[in-house]
Amino acid sequence: MNNDFQPNKEPTIGAAFLTKKITLPSRTIKFEIWDTAGQERFASLAPMYYRNAQAALVVYDLTKPSSLVKARHWVAELQRQASPGIVIALVGNKADLCAEGDDGAVGGTESENEEGGADGESGAGARKVSTREAKSYAEEENLLFFETSAKTGGNVNEVFTAIANAIPESSLKGPRGGAAARGGAGGAAGAQGGDSRVNLENVGRDAGAKEGCAC
Repeated sequence: MNNDFQPNKEPTIGAAFLTKKITLPSRTIKFEIWDTAGQERFASLAPMYYRNAQAALVVYDLTKPSSLVKARHWVAELQRQASPGIVIALVGNKADLCAEGDDGAVGGTESENEEGGADGESGAGARKVSTREAKSYAEEENLLFFETSAKTGGNVNEVFTAIANAIPESSLKGPRGGAAARGGAGGAAGAQGGDSRVNLENVGRDAGAKEGCAC
């Protein structure tokens, strides 16, 4: 949100609230974002944040195959319980740890990769989820798909621009709805429109806004 990367950021507890503006040729979208915690103990709280959302960002770790499994779970839950027509983006993060042009899983175990992935020292060859696999799944489920790096900022703005373009203008001018999202590996986003705001009603903003963000 602030073009800033902190390597030792504390994990999100519950949820954190952020905003971001994206300017398109025909309109300006102001995202009201609930970054929800990825830990299982907070899973039951997630519906409170994505209810009435117009968009959702589901984030997984390119160096951790189990995070894509969890991301699939959250996509299925959003499709089952979120608003009809919600725009969902599947985002593979930590692209900075993967070799350029590397499109497939490489050797080594997941636990070995996690040891190096936490501090960004594993370098090239850390990829464990292929672009081909994730993109194929995204196409099957009609999801937007991106691979990003929160560390370098690569493709981050492109994700929000794509979501902004995908949200129907009619939904932005309608009754106030919500905007939120979910990250399998921790991380989220939501959306709202025009200069007309999309409120996250039914959500305890004061409680969420006090917490830190793990983006």
